[in-house]
Amino acid sequence: MKPDDKDLNFHSGHRERLRQKFLDDKLADYELLELLLSYVIPRRDVRPLARELMGRFGGVYPVITAPLEKLMEIRGLGRNTAIFIKAIHKIMIAGYKCNLDKETIFHNNKILTNYCLLMMAGKSKEEMHILYVDGNMRLLADDLHSLGTVDWAAVYPREILKRALDLNARFIIMVHNHPTPNTMFSTQDIDLTDRVQDLLATVGIEVIDHYVVSGGVVYSARNMFLIKQIPHVANNF
Repeated sequence: MKPDDKDLNFHSGHRERLRQKFLDDKLADYELLELLLSYVIPRRDVRPLARELMGRFGGVYPVITAPLEKLMEIRGLGRNTAIFIKAIHKIMIAGYKCNLDKETIFHNNKILTNYCLLMMAGKSKEEMHILYVDGNMRLLADDLHSLGTVDWAAVYPREILKRALDLNARFIIMVHNHPTPNTMFSTQDIDLTDRVQDLLATVGIEVIDHYVVSGGVVYSARNMFLIKQIPHVANNF
């Protein structure tokens, strides 16, 4: 038997052991990442790569949510593998969004906040998203309203109003990120929220909340008493 054949047999046996450990729910985090990588890099020992990813990013979740360009900086991790990892991230987001489409948006507030965390994870620039919600508190659409810079994203109240009317939305939720960790609402953030709230109120559409995602935390303007309160919405929490 050639040395290469021995290596392939070893890797085949090792990967089968990984699969069995997965079925037995006994995988360590780096082994879970190794198992995933083995399906996209089938003929190479991916243990060193899995360990390097864990060391660089600090865990499976930070790896999955890391920006594509950051993943591609890792030696031995090509574009296809980076896309595979980001596809898993997209699947996670889609799973949470599916729940928001079917259940009332505050049926489980943890689902909503986790969705916001996943949606904004790994972003190096500010994004403003608008979540449009119907009268039964179900998600109609999540629109990327604007893509900005490292510390600013534009808000266009009239565009939000037009889109809300097109969707027949009854409520909206504003969501944006601060790439700098542990930074909460700025005065400008609140002023923009007030402008949107005042404009939408003229046609009976209400701003439920404005979330800022920063450093793995979701900050709520409503819970922090930074925007006008909506009593019947507050009762859903």
